[in-house]
Amino acid sequence: MNILILGSGGREHALAWAVMQNPKCDKLIVAPGNAGIAQIAECAALDIEDGAVVATFCEAQAIDFVIVGPEAPLAKGVADRLRDAGLLVFGPSEGAARLEASKSFTKEICDAAGAPTAAYGHFTDHAAAKAYVEAQGAPIVIKADGLAAGKGVIVAMTLSEAVEALDDMFGGAFGGAGAEVVVEEFMEGEEASFFVLCDGEVALPMGTAQDHKRVGEGDAGPNTGGMGAYSPAPVLTDAIANKALAEIVQPTLREMARRGTPYQGILYVGLMIKDDQPRLVEYNVRFGDPECQVLMMRLGAQAMDLMHAAADGRLAEAQVNWADDHAITVVMAADGYPGSYEKGSVIKGLDQCPEDSFHMVFHAGTKAVDGKTTAVGGRVLNVTARGASLQEARDRAYAMIDQIDWPQGFYRRDIGWRAL
Repeated sequence: MNILILGSGGREHALAWAVMQNPKCDKLIVAPGNAGIAQIAECAALDIEDGAVVATFCEAQAIDFVIVGPEAPLAKGVADRLRDAGLLVFGPSEGAARLEASKSFTKEICDAAGAPTAAYGHFTDHAAAKAYVEAQGAPIVIKADGLAAGKGVIVAMTLSEAVEALDDMFGGAFGGAGAEVVVEEFMEGEEASFFVLCDGEVALPMGTAQDHKRVGEGDAGPNTGGMGAYSPAPVLTDAIANKALAEIVQPTLREMARRGTPYQGILYVGLMIKDDQPRLVEYNVRFGDPECQVLMMRLGAQAMDLMHAAADGRLAEAQVNWADDHAITVVMAADGYPGSYEKGSVIKGLDQCPEDSFHMVFHAGTKAVDGKTTAVGGRVLNVTARGASLQEARDRAYAMIDQIDWPQGFYRRDIGWRAL
């Protein structure tokens, strides 16, 4: 079949890499793609947030199946527009994508479904939010209600940090995303990501991962989009995963179906785990980035069959075949990230890195210029490896990094430290 993947990051490179291994894939196009994706698939310059443009492109290219990578096109209803055009799509409708596009909507669903999550307040008024924060005290979590490209969450350890976060959000630091704010109880425990395939009715666990959000070693410094990840997540035992499925995921899916917006696609379930009890931190309506990279590394070609089954309503007959293995990805980012950083530096040594089912450098923010790979994003490369143990996978990933010559980049040397 002819397949289109929407997106341009490391997540989409990993998806493309897995899809290309499946013999059912005849042609793969990624829009808009990046320098790494261009080495394995055709790339197309498209406005992926315009459903009509994407639908016209799909018709011209005889596309059979569309995989939507990032959240923005989903929140803008691109999946709906493509389904209206008769295409099979992996990704939720605009209505179902509200699980990520609106933090307050997710809280409302959790209340209706009885799903355990943090206590919260939802505010459109700055003064009321500030009064609530002062009454609750710190630590406390301040979230922009809308999509803020993974940057709209501040874990405030002091009252002054919380007040400053509110000032920033209501002051427009996150644009329209911060016009409404959710203030949450600070949950203690260990965070992990649980990925569940959904076809509107059936939920099938696809895997677990843990990522490192903070920029510095030892999990210090400001939050980022993610500096690395590993899979599986040791804290997310089978018993806890089953509990999360029964108490959080399935009640949510029933409530979404009851409202006439059944959920189809991948549901990223961010969990906080304490004393073997999972509570919901957040839902995302797409694969995590960089968690997708470690999941695809472990799943390989079967990932496409699983996504196709979810899109086609056939999850009841699907099965995830896990090997007893581990994968890790280390993000190489541009100096200055997550603050301001320069673009255009040249990355050398990538041709020295092995590319096979145990080693892969997924490109996130790269562009080919005059035959050279240049850095054009904050998170630029995802150096990913698989092994029989997490230590083996980690050793392979860092050995690959040693081959890469990019003085303008940096990375954390302690990815996976909690598990190891």
